[in-house]
Amino acid sequence: MFETLQAQPADKILALMQMYKDDPRETKIDLGVGVYKDATGLTPIMRAVKSAEHQLWETQDSKAYTGLAGDPAFADAMISMVLGDAVARDCIAAAATPGGTGAIRQAFELIKMARPQARVFVSDPTWPNHLSILKYLDMPVVPYRYFDDETRGVAFEGMLQDLKTAQKGDVILLHGCCHNPTGANLNGEQWNAVIQVLQDAGATPMVDIAYQGFGDGLIADAAATRQVAAAVPECLIAASCSKNFGIYRERTGVLMALSSDTSAQRLNQGTLAFLNRQNFSFPPDHGARLVTMILNDDTLRADWMTELEDIRTTMLGLRSQLAQELQNLSGSDRFGFLAAHRGMFSRLGASPEMVEKLRTDHGIYMVGDSRMNIAGLNSQTVPILAKAIIDVGI
Repeated sequence: MFETLQAQPADKILALMQMYKDDPRETKIDLGVGVYKDATGLTPIMRAVKSAEHQLWETQDSKAYTGLAGDPAFADAMISMVLGDAVARDCIAAAATPGGTGAIRQAFELIKMARPQARVFVSDPTWPNHLSILKYLDMPVVPYRYFDDETRGVAFEGMLQDLKTAQKGDVILLHGCCHNPTGANLNGEQWNAVIQVLQDAGATPMVDIAYQGFGDGLIADAAATRQVAAAVPECLIAASCSKNFGIYRERTGVLMALSSDTSAQRLNQGTLAFLNRQNFSFPPDHGARLVTMILNDDTLRADWMTELEDIRTTMLGLRSQLAQELQNLSGSDRFGFLAAHRGMFSRLGASPEMVEKLRTDHGIYMVGDSRMNIAGLNSQTVPILAKAIIDVGI
């Protein structure tokens, strides 16, 4: 039977990682893979995570399964972190998943199960795995304009026009903060306009929030998600702990299904548990338990928030430094968007040929659409990148 299989397209980011690994140049810079790195190039384990792991090692007395939806305490902790008190707890169903990707996959499965004909509106561009999973599930996708190649900001008028074609029963996928891959975010007034479209059309929002705490702060980054969730009768939220807790390999995420009808919560909760059972049965618990411990312990939480804030401000500092270096070299403020973007990523606006030239001539690796990981830089490599950007004519 295997002879009928066809080769699948190579993952461009994974291929880029291998190319970087094989490059012998000591001056090479990896701006492709989406993980945070400190000034030494290490993706560190956060102090609070280390402390929680030590406590867990001393006190945990079983590795038995948790429930199909994971430990309810993890769901409660994540709902509190993401939503605060924006939505009543008895309106929210939640299930732990293998990372934010698992939450997204389960959300799409839920949409297909609830309304097979639903169209999913997706920003252009978006995280490639959104489109890959939707294609695999054979779900109809409608792109909406998002990134303005000229300003490197949000093409909001075009976005609004496209979203206004949504209908009741459609789903609009939104990035809660730190848009991936562009780094360009909506402002408060624009979020209000999007919410009005959601209400007018009767479409269901699905919020992917993978970088809470990496943009303007833990609470500020959740503001739009909370506003959306409170304004509509139904909402899906896929949240990840990979970045803000630095537990990438622990695969820790959660899917929330919100309904203003409290009687629907039990049905939604049972459906999330059912979907987990069909895909992977019981979700992984180690990362989820660490997150729960950190969020529920005042000392651990304070240390985690301090380190998270250090990470956030470090990335903002690198953005400002890069924008200033480029202004000095170019005599122009055309790269000011880099300081205005938020999160790990920015879309530089370079052609694929320019991106290739950055790699071959300068050993600088970024995704072909010119998405670069700001966290892959440090204060010493910023001037090198700036010089290379000007050298290739961006």
